Amino acid sequence: MPAFIDPPVSSRPVSRLVLERAIGVAARRATLPGGIRYTERQLYYETCRVLRPTPAPLRRIPHSPRPPLRLPHFTEALRGLEPAGLLPPPHRAVPTIGGPAREPDLYAYGLPRLLICQDRSIAWMLLANHVHLEAACPVLSAADDLPLDPRLVGALERAEGATVHVLHDASPTGVTLPARVREQLGPVPGVRVASLGLVPRHARTLRLVTGRAPGPVPALGALPPGLRPEEVAWLAGGRFAEVASVAPARLLRAVLRLTRGPRPSRHSVWGELRELRTAGFMTWPDA
Repeated sequence: MPAFIDPPVSSRPVSRLVLERAIGVAARRATLPGGIRYTERQLYYETCRVLRPTPAPLRRIPHSPRPPLRLPHFTEALRGLEPAGLLPPPHRAVPTIGGPAREPDLYAYGLPRLLICQDRSIAWMLLANHVHLEAACPVLSAADDLPLDPRLVGALERAEGATVHVLHDASPTGVTLPARVREQLGPVPGVRVASLGLVPRHARTLRLVTGRAPGPVPALGALPPGLRPEEVAWLAGGRFAEVASVAPARLLRAVLRLTRGPRPSRHSVWGELRELRTAGFMTWPDA
């Protein structure tokens, strides 16, 4: 999660009654379909969409709107409410979030796929919605599980063609996470590191609510070569979009589609782009 998490506001304050009603509507939307579990941060962004819906004629126009609601105001209004489906904050009760620590036999087999989330809360949400079971893919948290356990690296290597998927924010820290994972993984033959997003163009295409860093923006480090010049300028301007700003149902669909499918060929680029555009995400294999 970016350090600059309190986004600016660009509209008049919302009354407490209106805000509580908006939170109720957002909570019902977040659970659809089928009783999805979601985080407080995801509920915040869903509430922003309720307060500022996108008119139908504008839904195909790329845009990344500013939030209509300050995060502290939302947090205060949420206090005392108990929306159905809201997950408690994740707690570190075991050495890793889900997967290997609870299933030690996993180390003895080949592991074809692994998902690392930049945001611990998103990893917690994916686990709560059983993504690790549906995709047969352990879900880990970058903050808690990097560098990877050597036994887990060995399981990836035994799979002969494994992919480590990385789900991250569209922020300077987020877009460089796949390269850091690749560096920490080391020269493991046959193991690929691929980004699931987000990158700045996803924020515009999906019309995600975005924030801006307060104060001067530090100089950007080495960025992925796949970023476009306008995306680099977007990041340099202090803009960011969190994975939590993607609607919960859409996030689950995209992650499942991209993790449980067959490993895409490096030569079938256009077919891969069409598939990932449908899901709303992009993958970048490591060089």
